Amino acid sequence: MSDTNKFRALRLQRAWSQEQLAELTGLSTRTVQRIENGESPSLETLSALAAVFEVSVTELSTPENDGDNALDQRITETRARIDEERRFYSSIFSALVVCLLLFMLNHFTSPGRFWSLWVAAIWFALIAMRGVKIFLFRGLINKWQQKRLRHLLRK
Repeated sequence: MSDTNKFRALRLQRAWSQEQLAELTGLSTRTVQRIENGESPSLETLSALAAVFEVSVTELSTPENDGDNALDQRITETRARIDEERRFYSSIFSALVVCLLLFMLNHFTSPGRFWSLWVAAIWFALIAMRGVKIFLFRGLINKWQQKRLRHLLRK
């Protein structure tokens, strides 16, 4: 199957119209038409089409990418990174809310003591260490993991 007709062939195998494919992928009908006429789709468009056709992005990409799972791996790693960052920001928000409630509780129950500041300091120190790991040392950690994996696989 030629690359130009690859998308059309997959669509026709499922007996979908261009409008149905556009609706399933969230693309416009015009975008589907352009892709079937040979225009190169973006990475987001390829991801949407791959999900609907239940194939890998690599299978839908151009011949120079065939047999190479680098694009799929990059997408998976990027999604994992985004999810990790989302969890980090979510933990900051949770810490802020809980610490604010603890400050209020501390103020009303024992205003002369500041035990809630210790809780906040420890919690935010842990969050800061996690942030350093996520945003500053990610590359070093990934390199170490790959090196360690290669070492263990050689045994």
